[in-house]
Amino acid sequence: MAQTMRAVDIKNGTGPATSLFINPDTPKPTPKPTDAIVKIKCFGLNRMDLSQRMGQYPIPPQAPKTLGVEFSGTIESFGSDAEHGFKIGDEVFGLAYGGAYAEYIAVSTKMLMHRPKELSWEQAAGVPETWSTATQAMYLVGGFTPGKTILWHAGASSVSIAGIQLSKADNAAAIYVTAGSQEKIDFCVKELGATAGFNYNTQDWSEEILKATDGKGVDVIIDFIGQSYFQGNLNVAARDGHIVNLGVMSGTKLPAGVDISAFARKRVTFQGSTLRSRDEEYQCKLRNSLVEHTAPKMKDGTFRVLVEKVFPWEEIVEAHKLMESNKTKGKIICRID
Repeated sequence: MAQTMRAVDIKNGTGPATSLFINPDTPKPTPKPTDAIVKIKCFGLNRMDLSQRMGQYPIPPQAPKTLGVEFSGTIESFGSDAEHGFKIGDEVFGLAYGGAYAEYIAVSTKMLMHRPKELSWEQAAGVPETWSTATQAMYLVGGFTPGKTILWHAGASSVSIAGIQLSKADNAAAIYVTAGSQEKIDFCVKELGATAGFNYNTQDWSEEILKATDGKGVDVIIDFIGQSYFQGNLNVAARDGHIVNLGVMSGTKLPAGVDISAFARKRVTFQGSTLRSRDEEYQCKLRNSLVEHTAPKMKDGTFRVLVEKVFPWEEIVEAHKLMESNKTKGKIICRID
């Protein structure tokens, strides 16, 4: 008889936060040859989890139906051809195509990292998706290099918190953010080191950024919002600027009257990207970048891994509701005891 485990499930397959429950009869995963089975200690919430829960996110074909893409835990066993460098009992954190809201996960060892003792289980679970997404968007897609200016929308989101720190460490000429409250802007500027922030509820952020840059605009723009920011992003993009779209929180249909002349006039590049749809080798390269360049700065305290709140996983409904509130600054983590 197949082994079972506990995992977060969704009543009727999709639904609101209140449809989440812990299913004690979920089949325990079996490893592919290159996989490890990890007993999960903590998992991180991401906005894609909300979309997937509602049936509005395209799940990669290799992903299990269980939510969750980042976690920390201990290795329980291996497949027959797992990557060298890990052993049973190792404390790890990693990225997965899905399945992290569970007691156990099968994941390629190419997507695992050793947990530094300087990071708690909760912090480690909030690193893989967040910091990989920021790294990918900023460098691999956005083409950031030292001396460029950069704009992070949703400045107090976990990805942008990581991105602001990456930008500062790599000598951005200026780091701008948008956020929905003065508290969040002060946090980004005073605690993380952003140059300036703009409140999208009380200011025309695109006009303010053009003023701040003497009309030159910004070289790299990282956007999660979509249609309602499309025109503003084109307006503030610098000549040869790069807009990276990671989400469409405001929708996908552009209103009539959008002026796209900036594409030709300023030679603007607009590029969309997701991390979850990338193949294993691509994600492995990002993992290696995290290990080589990012983890050392986490160990010495240069980079901060900020956790907003830790929930026992039995309170997964409340955790999802908190993420939906858009009031957080940092990661929401669930712990499995």
